[in-house]
Amino acid sequence: MPSSQTLISVAEYLAASYSDGDREYIEGRVVERNLGEKGHSRVQKQLIVFFAAREKTVGTFCFPEQRVQVKRDRFRVPDVCVYIGQEPDEEVFTTPPFLVVEILSPRDTASSLQNKVEEYLSFGVPFVWVIDPASRRGYIHTADGSRPAKDGVLRTAGPEIETPLASLFPA
Repeated sequence: MPSSQTLISVAEYLAASYSDGDREYIEGRVVERNLGEKGHSRVQKQLIVFFAAREKTVGTFCFPEQRVQVKRDRFRVPDVCVYIGQEPDEEVFTTPPFLVVEILSPRDTASSLQNKVEEYLSFGVPFVWVIDPASRRGYIHTADGSRPAKDGVLRTAGPEIETPLASLFPA
């Protein structure tokens, strides 16, 4: 980020809207998100359908591109966030989701992704899934560590949710 960037308040950020996709807010700076391409959008759509189908049976409430306040001066906009049992009763979420999903875009960097994962876990998110549409791979991050979904299945526990990566990449 250029050092000459103007800092804005949380109130200004929350009042803003962007015609080309929402932005994140990091310590006074509005940060543009890397918007996905077709592969990204298709995975996001499949996840939304997957979790919506489980709303009545598992109690999943799925939100795409929802502002989540992870710290006093940090707001993230995950590709998908999922709550269990009850839908949050706020416009900008301030409680940790059960699951956050980040779908990689071509311009995402390893360091920015790692920062996001660490922020989500520090905020209290139990599960963070990272999906790479280009390689069709997925990774599961928890407070206990990170691992690839070597068997091709993304999972959570308490409740147990499983989705095969292949189901996210229609032929």
